[in-house]
Amino acid sequence: MPTIALLILSNLFMTTAWYWHLKGGPAVAASRPLLTVIAISWGLALFEYCLAVPANRIGFASGWSAGQLKIAQEAIALIIFGAFMVTVLGEPLHWRHFAAFGCIMAAVGFLFVGK
Repeated sequence: MPTIALLILSNLFMTTAWYWHLKGGPAVAASRPLLTVIAISWGLALFEYCLAVPANRIGFASGWSAGQLKIAQEAIALIIFGAFMVTVLGEPLHWRHFAAFGCIMAAVGFLFVGK
């Protein structure tokens, strides 16, 4: 469970690092200086790494394979991104998002079946 908790926290930071600067629409995003956006995003990503690396080490030491760690991270990333997209960026979810999420969850199932 620490692996999942750390992956959730790390994904909160990484999603924010990658997408915070898009809030407000294309014109607002374009008005933000790119080097400033990169510097702020790197600062946020530092916290992501401080959480993701221990999450992967703990998960691996607990018997998870690298593939299982990666696919779990992707599933968590999609959930967090979906929430971020709706709440922060104001974009709606469509059936395509749910279909893609279903495919990722099927991949999670394939990697964890029999484990």
